[in-house]
Amino acid sequence: MDKLTSLSIDLETYSDIDLQKCGVYRYAESPAFEILLFAYSENNGPVHVVDIACGETVPQQILEALTDHSVTKWAYNAAFERVCLSYWLNKYYPQYFHSYGISEDTVKNYLDPSAWKCSRIWGAYMGLPLSLAGIGAVLKLDNQKMEEGKDLIRYFCTPCKPTKANGGRTRNLPNHAPDKWEIFKSYNKRDVEVELSVKNRLSKYPVPEFIWDQYHIDQEINDRGIGIDMQLVENAIRINTLTKESLLSQMQQQTGLENPNSVTQMKGWLAGKGIESESLDKKAVKELLPNVDAQAAAVLMCRQQLAKSSVSKYKAMGNMVCADNRARGCFMFYGANRSGRWAGRGIQLQNLPQNHMEDLAEARELVRDGNFTALELLYDNIPQVLSELIRTAFVPKVGYKYIVSDFSAIEARVLSFLAGEQWRMDVFAEGKDIYCASASQMFHVPVEKHGINGHLRQKGKIAELALGYGGSVGALKSMGALDMGLQEQELQPLVDAWRSSNPHITAFWWAIDSAVKQAVIYKTEADTHGFHIYYQGGMLFIDLPSGRRLSYVKPRMGINQFGSDSITYEGITTGKWGRIESYGPKFVENIVQAVSRDVLAYSMQTLSHCQIVGHVHDELIIECSPDVSLKGICSQMGKTPPWIKGLLLRADGYECSFYQKD
Repeated sequence: MDKLTSLSIDLETYSDIDLQKCGVYRYAESPAFEILLFAYSENNGPVHVVDIACGETVPQQILEALTDHSVTKWAYNAAFERVCLSYWLNKYYPQYFHSYGISEDTVKNYLDPSAWKCSRIWGAYMGLPLSLAGIGAVLKLDNQKMEEGKDLIRYFCTPCKPTKANGGRTRNLPNHAPDKWEIFKSYNKRDVEVELSVKNRLSKYPVPEFIWDQYHIDQEINDRGIGIDMQLVENAIRINTLTKESLLSQMQQQTGLENPNSVTQMKGWLAGKGIESESLDKKAVKELLPNVDAQAAAVLMCRQQLAKSSVSKYKAMGNMVCADNRARGCFMFYGANRSGRWAGRGIQLQNLPQNHMEDLAEARELVRDGNFTALELLYDNIPQVLSELIRTAFVPKVGYKYIVSDFSAIEARVLSFLAGEQWRMDVFAEGKDIYCASASQMFHVPVEKHGINGHLRQKGKIAELALGYGGSVGALKSMGALDMGLQEQELQPLVDAWRSSNPHITAFWWAIDSAVKQAVIYKTEADTHGFHIYYQGGMLFIDLPSGRRLSYVKPRMGINQFGSDSITYEGITTGKWGRIESYGPKFVENIVQAVSRDVLAYSMQTLSHCQIVGHVHDELIIECSPDVSLKGICSQMGKTPPWIKGLLLRADGYECSFYQKD
């Protein structure tokens, strides 16, 4: 037999922990966790299924291969197989288990990810769906994922409710449904066959090795986890319950309603006071408040607080936290397959509420101590306090600190550099405020923050945030321009002023638009602004400076809602696979976000010797000993990658004993 170099794996498992809510680390950590079926293919050959649940054993050569760095382990969503096998080997075959990392690190329970690759990521790199069934359907594979799978997983892999009919059991075993079990084994085998077909179909488009290196760093960060202050989390949830009860009681006393949280009942009560409103959402209530009497205002403010979801993140932390009080698996590599950026899982660090409280540490201690009485006395809005404290639930291990370092205006810098907008690059080189500079360029007057023409800075800021990727009046409104005090008649002139003051950026949009259309219409290639854009094998590709590329599936020309030519391609939109319409500025947004993502990935690689525990778009969270230099970390992070010489980067940071927004 040829030397084993590649092993494709799919597992079917059982646990009493909800995988969707808690993630694979918590799932596999449970004492009830078991591997039921182990399907594998050696060197892309025939698939074998080991029925572990019925007493079969995995061959020794396969057990040895799991920690042999010369054997590449493949799976679809490989993190699941790697983590499950880590716990299983530790428990049943400790002689075959080997971990990685230094003794001070918290990755010791897991197999080294450096010999693992994931075919889901290969598909995502090609712009394909993130599910095995989805990618199989789009690629029209001969082998498709079996539709019976969901029902079989529900039957064998999760606890069941005890009933008279099932004899009061809480779990279904193979002997309870032998026919189903045989189908389940076929399902397990089919998943490996589909995964092999995916790799075979994509073999002409290999993922660059440096992307796999980034994936391995991502897996290490997920293995390391991020510390959770569970005392704070548990008391925050308890205090939220007490707050909701108090608010509901106040509203019942004020209104006489049985359920003042009911929209119908509340609308009726307001109507009785001569107050009519189509909606009672946050925006509608905000508009009502200045125009109602004191009693109605008090009730509506209570309602706003009652509606605030302050504890969902705390509950997610409680679900995902492992036995050592660290939450693992919070980051999804290539989760956004149009740009390749990371996505969040479970707790979703990418969309944590900001904190603005001056007495953050004091409020945190009150919540951590469970002091509801003091919180009621000191704060008018406890749900808001709990919301602002969410970040602070992330804590370094004892004797360590966090260094939080992030890029300053990374997307604005990348966009300016790629487009060649020199005046903007000069602003960054001189360390000036881009919002003031943008306002100054737009209105042809000096603008200084808190100084001369300082009122114009807000217009510069909203324009910068909304207009860089072809946005117009609608984008300004979506960014809250009217809520910030701008008038409707000011918006179009603001769009015109921004575009006229950024001629190279607007030219960049339409140069990319023209190159993409040329590539798609003539099934050829085109170059502009240093980007190679080409059509190949039913795909549109855009090569990035890093050596990575963006992929668009089955591009073709279409007509947009305005009657103009536009490009459409297949992709994920609103959670479903379908046709997406795009044009120059949108492709530029993909490019800029992708390049910004690559800059962050480069920084993660240069700082991989540090213990990175989290990252959010343009920010790294590093857990380190007290003597590690903040200045050194920021200096290292701010280094420009060799593949984009001339881009001016700046990284700023701060130290903290719990995570926060400085």
